[in-house]
Amino acid sequence: MIAQASVQEVLNRADIVEIIGLSVRLKKRGANYVANCPFHNEKTPSFSVSASKGFYKCFGCGRGGNVVTFVEEYNKLSFVESIHWLADFYKIELQETERSPEQIQSQQTEEALRILNEFAAHFFSESLCQTEEGKNIGLSYFRERGLRQETIDTFRLGYCDESGDSFFREAKSKDYSPELLEKAGLIRERHGQYQDSYRGRVIFPIQGNTGRVLGFGARILKSNDKAPKYVNTPENELYIKSRVLYGLYQARQAMSKLNECLLVEGYLDVISLHQAGIQHAVASSGTSLTEDQLRAIGHITKNLNILYDADPAGIKAALRGIDLALSQGFRVHLVLLPEGEDPDSFVQKQGKSGFETYVAVHKQDVIHFRADLGLREAAGDPLKKNTLVNEIAETISRVNKAEDFSLQQHYIRQASTLLDVDEGGLVILVNKYLRERLDAEARTRKKGSEQAPAVPADTRTEPALTQPLPTAEMQEWALVRLLLESGELPLSDGKKVADEIAERVDPTLIETPLARRMFDEYFSHATGLLPPKVIAYFVSHPNPDFQRQAASLLHHRDEVSPNWKAMHDIELPDIDQLYLTDADSTLCYFELKMLEKAQEQVMQKMRDESNMEHIRTLQMMYLELARVKQDIVSKRGTVTLHQPLK
Repeated sequence: MIAQASVQEVLNRADIVEIIGLSVRLKKRGANYVANCPFHNEKTPSFSVSASKGFYKCFGCGRGGNVVTFVEEYNKLSFVESIHWLADFYKIELQETERSPEQIQSQQTEEALRILNEFAAHFFSESLCQTEEGKNIGLSYFRERGLRQETIDTFRLGYCDESGDSFFREAKSKDYSPELLEKAGLIRERHGQYQDSYRGRVIFPIQGNTGRVLGFGARILKSNDKAPKYVNTPENELYIKSRVLYGLYQARQAMSKLNECLLVEGYLDVISLHQAGIQHAVASSGTSLTEDQLRAIGHITKNLNILYDADPAGIKAALRGIDLALSQGFRVHLVLLPEGEDPDSFVQKQGKSGFETYVAVHKQDVIHFRADLGLREAAGDPLKKNTLVNEIAETISRVNKAEDFSLQQHYIRQASTLLDVDEGGLVILVNKYLRERLDAEARTRKKGSEQAPAVPADTRTEPALTQPLPTAEMQEWALVRLLLESGELPLSDGKKVADEIAERVDPTLIETPLARRMFDEYFSHATGLLPPKVIAYFVSHPNPDFQRQAASLLHHRDEVSPNWKAMHDIELPDIDQLYLTDADSTLCYFELKMLEKAQEQVMQKMRDESNMEHIRTLQMMYLELARVKQDIVSKRGTVTLHQPLK
C-alpha cells in the first residue's frame, strides 16, 4: 500500500488548475476558473475550479471532488492508479507501508516488468520504422492493411526481425536478465540458446489504463503450419489476460462521451475502427468476456454492443459473455456482420457512416438475437425448441429484477411472442432459474461467512449530494459547511464558531446520515484546525463520500460583482464577515428545531395525561416554548432557509 504520507505529499504538490488544465480549457473568472464540463455536454460553462480550496464542481451534472477525483473520473483510473499518475507527473517517489517479503518481491517484479515492456515496445517500434527489414516487411504489412502512420504511432505498433536474437542481444546489453525476459515472454530457450519469441512478427503492445505496456500480441506474417498465427505474453505479475481489454486506453474517452462500448474480437478490428473515427471500440482478444473485463467497461458505461463475425465461431463467442454482462447490469445488443466480413474489412469498405448505419439497423437485443438464432437451429424440432426456451429463460433470470424490473418484464413478453410460448409459464421458468441461482449463492455465502471479517458500519458509502434537498436537509448541510469553512473563526463574544455550535446544536437533530458523520468527524479529528487545514483534511479523507460532499459544500457558485456599489449604490457586504450572518442564521434554525421537538414532546405528554392540573402545567410549558420561538424570530428576523446545494 502507498504510505499515507506519500498520498498527502501528492495532494500537497498537485495543482488542480494545472492538472485539469491539461484536459479542459479553463478561463479565469473572479477567484475561480470555469469551463464547459468534461463529464457532460453543455454550451454554457457550469464547471468551476477553485485553486485556493483545491476543488472542482460542476453545477450542471453535480460532479465534484479534488485533483485525485478528477484524474480518477476523467482518465477512468482507480484511486491507487491516480496517485501513481500524479506522482509520475510531479516526479514524486512514493513510499510504501510495511510489506511482507512476498509483497516486496512481487512489486519489484511487477515494476521490473513495466520497465522492460516499455523498453521492448520502443525497440519493436524502432525496428518497424527505422530498419530496412522492418519497413519492407512489417511496415508494408500495416500499409497494406490500410493503416496510416498516425494510427501506427497511436497504438505503438512494432516489428521483431527474423534474425532470431536481435532483441535478446539488445536487452542483454542493457543488463536485463534472461529470467526476467523469459517471464515477460519476450525470449525462450531452445537447445541451450535464447531466441526472440516474436521473431518475424508484427507487434501489438497491450496497454493498461495509464498507457503503460502490460504485454504484447504478435502476429506471424509468413505461412507456417507449425507456428501459431498469434503469440501472446504469458500471464505474469503484470499481465493477467482476463483483466485486459485491447484498446481500452485509447477508447475510454469516447466510451464515456458516447456512453457506449463496442466490443470486437481482434487487434486490427479495434485499430481500423479507431482510424475510421469509431473510437469507442475495444477487443477481448479472442477470450470469453470475464467479470474483470466487464467491470473495466462498466466503470465507464453500461451500454454494450457486441460485434462479431457471422461465422459459427464468432456467434459462439458472442453468446458466451451475454449472461455475465446481463448479471452485471449491462444493456446488451449484438450485431453480426455480413458473411465473410470482419469489423476491419467492413469499416474499410463502408467507411464510418456506412458502418454506423449498418450497426444501428442490424443490432438486436439479447432476446431477439438468441431467439432468431435458436429457432433457425431448432428448425421445428420440439426438443431443441424446449432447450432454447430454457436457455432464454435462464438468460432473462440474469437481469437484476430489483433494479431493472421493467426490462425483465419486457424481455419476458418479447420471448413469449418470439418463441410462441405462454407468458405465465415463462415467468415461472424465469423465477425457477432465479431461485436456483440465489440458493446457490446463499450456500456459497454461508460457507464463507465464518471466515469473512465483519464490515465496520462506518465504512459503508453513501452517494454524494447532487439533487435538490428538502429544507431540513439543506440546513443540516449548511451547518456542516459552516463548520468546515469557519469552525475556528471568532464570533463577536470571543467564542469560536465551532464552540458555539457544540453548545447550541444537539447532534441528534441532524437526520441526514452523511451530514451527521461529517459533523462527528469534524469534532473527532478536525476541531482546532484553521479552515485551510480543515479543507485539506476532508479533501484527502479516505472516505470518497466525504471528499465529494466537501466539494459540493465548499465550492460556491455565486460571486458578488464589484460593480454593484458603483452602478447601483448598493453597499457590498464584507465577505470576510459573512460567516457571522451564516452562523447566526444556522444556529437559530437548530434552536428553533430543538424547541419544536420539545413542543412535540410536551404535546404528546398532554395527550397521555388525564390529570387536569398536570395538563394545565403542560399547556403553560407549551406556550412558553412558543413564546421563546417567537422571541428568537422577532429579534433576529426571519431565519434564512438555505437553498438547494447543487
